[in-house]
Amino acid sequence: MEQAPVFELRGVTKYFGTTCALHSVNLVIGNGEFLTLLGPSGCGKTTILRMLSGFESPTKGEIFLQGECVNELPPEQRQVNTVFQNYALFPHMSVWDNVAFGLRMQRLPKNEVNQRVAEVLRRVHLEGMADRMPRQLSGGQQQRVAIARAIVNNPLVLLLDEPFSALDFKLRKQMQFEIKHLQRQLGITFVFVTHDQEEAFAMSDRVVVMNEGSIKQIGSPQEIYEEPENLFVARFVGDINVLEGQVTEVRDGGSLTADIEGVSFSLRTRREFSEGDKVKVLLRPEDLKVHLEHEQALEPPFFTGHIDETVYKGATVDIILTLDNGKTLQAAEFFNEDDEDINYRPGEKVTVSWVEGWEVVLEDEEE
Repeated sequence: MEQAPVFELRGVTKYFGTTCALHSVNLVIGNGEFLTLLGPSGCGKTTILRMLSGFESPTKGEIFLQGECVNELPPEQRQVNTVFQNYALFPHMSVWDNVAFGLRMQRLPKNEVNQRVAEVLRRVHLEGMADRMPRQLSGGQQQRVAIARAIVNNPLVLLLDEPFSALDFKLRKQMQFEIKHLQRQLGITFVFVTHDQEEAFAMSDRVVVMNEGSIKQIGSPQEIYEEPENLFVARFVGDINVLEGQVTEVRDGGSLTADIEGVSFSLRTRREFSEGDKVKVLLRPEDLKVHLEHEQALEPPFFTGHIDETVYKGATVDIILTLDNGKTLQAAEFFNEDDEDINYRPGEKVTVSWVEGWEVVLEDEEE
């Protein structure tokens, strides 16, 4: 028998005064998954987190926790704990006392409290810092204390509200790995909020992309990146080239021909189109193939243009180029230090193409 989801939102709408923060949101969160709510500031992701924790109630719709409607259930009666952006540690308590606080409030036996606190500090690699005060800890250590304090209560769900926002780049990367590893060890559901798509992709089983109070797409990191369902998702989760086109022929098997920026290309798509439809053709920079016009003849179809500039990034080189029709594109190539020709010079003529099937074809509509 299939296990019920740990959380489910059905038609959830939330108003703050006359402002609609969430609009008819439907979302199922599975047991033991790492789910990330991703989107720009003000998109509604923190509002969802606060409703899962019980700090906010929906204006319309229902929230279910293990099959039970919890719209009116207060936070203390849900097996849900939250790690906030500022960690919210008690400054006058030691690491040990911060972590033990919730267990003591439950009036658990002292030996059980000591055993559970010691175990959770070991899990987050803070066993040697139990007597320190929060002010004596680094940002990463404070964050681990906040996580330890949350998971020591054995919650069904751990909610994390942009917990890495105060950390430097290197420490963020380290903590991403540690949090993901910890989630796998514990086997409990993590719901993570961030506006950083790289962070979301590195940690998540599934990603929920949001904008203006609505869910735009739900899927694995690979699905979100490689098969965006709309222009907002495509542009939000990485660099993308958007080409204008019109369908000229539709064939069986998801194949069609379209005039793309004045050049006829064969395309593949899972969506249905008709002859004459206007389309957007999406290509990631790494999908484009750029060749110097005078060095390598390509089989048509291809675009022609010239190099504007290149940006060396270590493992890759970004190539900014302009097509003959004035369209600007960005390509990315892996840097090979033995290849002297990778340093394209501004003004050089190039041809541009891609492998058929790497493109994503969307309807041409307003975002």
